Amino acid sequence: MKPPVSFHVERDASTGIAKITLDRPHRLNALTFEIYRDLKKQFDELSNTPDVRAVVLTGKGQAFCSGGDVHDIIGPLLTRDFQGLLEFTRLTCDLVRSIRACRHPVVAALNGTVAGAGAVIATACDIRIAAASARIAFLFTKVGLSGADMGAAWLLPRIVGAGRAAELLMTGEFITADEAFRIGLYNRVVSDDALVTTARQLAERLARGPSLALEITKDAINREAAMDLPSALEAEAQIQAALMLHPDFREAYEAFRDKREPRFK
Repeated sequence: MKPPVSFHVERDASTGIAKITLDRPHRLNALTFEIYRDLKKQFDELSNTPDVRAVVLTGKGQAFCSGGDVHDIIGPLLTRDFQGLLEFTRLTCDLVRSIRACRHPVVAALNGTVAGAGAVIATACDIRIAAASARIAFLFTKVGLSGADMGAAWLLPRIVGAGRAAELLMTGEFITADEAFRIGLYNRVVSDDALVTTARQLAERLARGPSLALEITKDAINREAAMDLPSALEAEAQIQAALMLHPDFREAYEAFRDKREPRFK
């Protein structure tokens, strides 16, 4: 894979954590066509990297991500025909698909501005740890576009409910970190100074857990949204029975019996 454009990746073999940092602070980590493509490829690669067990995604400087770059994306889009525009919108959706399909837990460490595509990327992550500064807005209607962008109309109601999602997606207004936490969009709000440490500690805790069980849990959350209850119950029964044959299940029992921490595969 070629070196990433405007973000960097740090891998810690001792903990199994991969940390992706968006690195265009002078542009509030706004996205370009290349960043969309490279981020998608990066998540695909990390999903299949054996020594990675959890991912942290954050932004450098005063923002997590302010959305699509006005100069590098919005301007050029005005010159495209429908097919060219559809190519772009599918590209943005491909990134969300790769985040959701990533086999490892993805923890977003949100700071400063979290807006537009940045807000959807944050929503696509499994867990959101936010700094007190992390205001979030789904800005699409502010520029005459649908609030249903990049999967937002599928993702957001499942986190905050249909009514709150409708307000956020239709008004495009910013809400504070405290409000985002109150409605369940943020899992936790911490001081700006503690953000990356807190997100990393959570990722490390997940990385010490049973990777296959976490992967299947994430997959079930994705798939069962489209199932009726009887189908979901049968799927979970079969999955759980299969996991009871995995060595991690016996290891958890033996660790409990021996009064020690489990050493999952």
